[in-house]
Amino acid sequence: MTITTVPETPRKPGRPMSPYSVGPQRTSLGRKVRDNLTGHAFLIGAVLCFVVFSWYPMIRGIVMSFQRTRRGETTWVGWDNYLRIVDDPSFWTAWKNTAYFTVLALLLGYVVPFFVAILLNEFRHAKGYLRILVYLPVMLPPASALFLFKFYAYDPSEAGLFNAILKALHLPTSQWMQSPGMTMPAMVLASTWMNMGGAVLIYLASLQNIPGELYEAAELDGAGIWKRIRHVTIPQTRLILALLAMLQIVATMQVFIEPLILANGAGAEDSATSVAYLIYQHGFFQNDLNGAAALGVIMLVVLAGFSAVYVRLTAKQD
Repeated sequence: MTITTVPETPRKPGRPMSPYSVGPQRTSLGRKVRDNLTGHAFLIGAVLCFVVFSWYPMIRGIVMSFQRTRRGETTWVGWDNYLRIVDDPSFWTAWKNTAYFTVLALLLGYVVPFFVAILLNEFRHAKGYLRILVYLPVMLPPASALFLFKFYAYDPSEAGLFNAILKALHLPTSQWMQSPGMTMPAMVLASTWMNMGGAVLIYLASLQNIPGELYEAAELDGAGIWKRIRHVTIPQTRLILALLAMLQIVATMQVFIEPLILANGAGAEDSATSVAYLIYQHGFFQNDLNGAAALGVIMLVVLAGFSAVYVRLTAKQD
């Protein structure tokens, strides 16, 4: 009997033969390319939105702030637009009003949602209904909510809601938006009512992540409600508190729709003029787009400064 042997196929050096496969190995390069192309396709859409609606307007505004356009001709004027804006008396009035609004919003619109969240977190029943009730104002269009305050709550006559409450309590009524001293507090109150629902839900989510053992230990040590808030709740939510404080400052310094609707823009004795409304005035009423761009760049620098301080402080805490 003759035994026939099949000659072994020589292997190429540097390519070990796999015991689990015969023939050329299939590479997954094509699948990886397709997966990357799909991911990049989704990413390109978001990047294009940022480029068209955020980055390009920002860069264009910075360029316009150093230019002057007259009768279709654009020339470079350097810092002239900035110097002209700073010399305008309404510039400092707008910054003073904006700073006043921001401080009041931090005292009311930042503190009140935190304590409302603590109160809702203590309820054992109807939590869902209470959260919906608190969040309902956020679902209203801002213009509709502000018109509701303007023509119903802030009506200077005795038919207005707040004046009717004050009269029932035998307290003096107010002119609200017609009074320079009440304009800013009234705007902050309306803004807080409109926007606090989102902050309350964020605080609630943060509060529910606090271990219950910490509160039980505090109660065993005889800590009351205020001591528990001071020594347990605030330390455990300090990162969320810092983040929302930063977001509150950035949002309130760009206040625009409140003075536009509630105070018809400037308000009594310019008591409601904000920086954002002053930008709107320069751009659409005075046809001074270059001055509006310069004022917008100044606001950008101020907000960037606050953001840098926040990043520095949170980095130290970490």
